[in-house]
Amino acid sequence: MPDEDSSQYILLGEITGVSGLKGWVKVFSHTSPRLQITEYNQWFLQKKGNSGSKELWQSVKLKGGKTQGKNIIALLEGVQYRDQAEALIGSTIAVKSDQLEKLSEGEFYWKDLIGLNVETIEGVELGKIDWLFNTGSNDVITVKGRDADGEKKDHMIPYIMDDYVISVSLEDSLMVVDWDPDF
Repeated sequence: MPDEDSSQYILLGEITGVSGLKGWVKVFSHTSPRLQITEYNQWFLQKKGNSGSKELWQSVKLKGGKTQGKNIIALLEGVQYRDQAEALIGSTIAVKSDQLEKLSEGEFYWKDLIGLNVETIEGVELGKIDWLFNTGSNDVITVKGRDADGEKKDHMIPYIMDDYVISVSLEDSLMVVDWDPDF
């Protein structure tokens, strides 16, 4: 059983349903492209318990995965029947961070950007990166902060290097952006 340091797990999706009678599960994937979730042959699943608490991570081997219409379906080792697959509905799917591909210099996983401090090129603090999402044309960072009066202020900044995002330093936990703090 893996230890329970949740920071070592990278959430990739969840099991949302079943497909057929032979144990296939429907998967909602957070990877890009969505089918990339099936390229990891070892998943870690975590279910919520009856009282809402989370259960321990459980290692499972992926036997296969494919698209089926607009869905992604996967077959897990030891899951041969529909009722076994149904028991997994609602499980979070993760991999360990050391399973991720090493990136080139200047490339970052979203998980590494969340929590970074964000400031403008003029040195105005905007807040911390809370979330990232894709709009189809580009990624967007959501920065939670406060305005000059201390009121909560969220900034949604296009994640476009050299246009809006000037620099990223994981070592300094800082992203510098070319952005109007009033926007």
